[in-house]
Amino acid sequence: MVRIFIAAMILASMAALAAHDGLGGHGAGEPKAAAKATPRAKAGLSVGAAVSPDGLLWLVGLNSDGKLFVQSSRDSGLTWNETRLLDIGGDTVAADGENRPKIAFGPERQVVISYTRPLAKPYTGEIRMLRSDDGGETFSAPYTVHRDRQLITHRFESLAFDRKGVLHTVWIDKRDQVLAARGGEGKPSAYRGAAIYRNESTDGGRTFGPDLKLADHSCECCRIALAPTPEGGMAAMWRHVFAPNIRDHAFAVLGAEAKTPMRASHDDWKLDACPHHGPGLAPAAQGGYHAVWFGEKAGRAAVRYGRLAADGAPLGEVRELPDPHAEHADVGAAGMQVAVIWRSFDGEKTRLRAWLSADAGAHFSLRELAATSEENDHPRLLATPSEIRVLWRTAKEIHVLPVLP
Repeated sequence: MVRIFIAAMILASMAALAAHDGLGGHGAGEPKAAAKATPRAKAGLSVGAAVSPDGLLWLVGLNSDGKLFVQSSRDSGLTWNETRLLDIGGDTVAADGENRPKIAFGPERQVVISYTRPLAKPYTGEIRMLRSDDGGETFSAPYTVHRDRQLITHRFESLAFDRKGVLHTVWIDKRDQVLAARGGEGKPSAYRGAAIYRNESTDGGRTFGPDLKLADHSCECCRIALAPTPEGGMAAMWRHVFAPNIRDHAFAVLGAEAKTPMRASHDDWKLDACPHHGPGLAPAAQGGYHAVWFGEKAGRAAVRYGRLAADGAPLGEVRELPDPHAEHADVGAAGMQVAVIWRSFDGEKTRLRAWLSADAGAHFSLRELAATSEENDHPRLLATPSEIRVLWRTAKEIHVLPVLP
């Protein structure tokens, strides 16, 4: 029953969004009422975080006035420098749940910050970026990273520098859905979901290559996970719409994508809506990847953990997390150490929990990390070669907790 409750909670959220969506919405369906729901974070509570090459922990998000800020810490979050507001002109910033500002660091003191700027129509947007060439001391004015400028969805971006210094930006895009609908003289299109697009910058975000389609038929509003490949590139995992309408996950190596992306999960969740619940991905020490995702399999809604081969194909046993309320999980790895973290609402408090492994995922132990009755953001893992920490923002404070070792 608790798993049915989780699915009902998510479907209720999706229905509210679908009621306002325009062309090619998030999906419909009659939601079930949820008796209790996780305390939702206020718009603007969601943040991005990353560790710079010199070891500083950086945070980017919105303050209580809705202004975009950066903040850094030299002691892993024990103390923080003063927040610094960024000049983004008249832009508004989406910072809620799976759509949040992001920050990434290049090899030559480059820093880039991205966010989605909502546009005039519901669920439309464009991906904006600020760039720094001096380690974050100063930032450029914001600019749009994709060449397509239609009033459509360009949202839920993820970004990362690969080992060669190439900046990859990946996002959800509805230009092909719009084109298909126009071909049908404005009638509802048979085009399933949205699409995943990407581009590359070889100069730290100064200029970008063309918009490249990674895959047709992605889910419309789940975050995209990125992870480094052994060769020094980047791999992506996202929720995909497999025919006729199965919301599982797909995988591709950027720049070497196949015509048909690899299917990375096999829950066979038949759902005509978007769950607002993207996956997590991390490289495995012995090759391939660790992955976590939410889905419903044979009527059981759960967050699951599994291993993927180098091409994204599932490997071995898929395991459910030991918490029926788990949601918005993330995964990180440092050598043989693996951490899966998530938040879990028990009806009274939201709890931050971790599933920890010292043997590359062969065995796990459960640990309680924190709890709050306040509104809170999804937790995010920060993995370096030597340690893994989790960052969790609540309405009153920012928690940075050691997870491994």
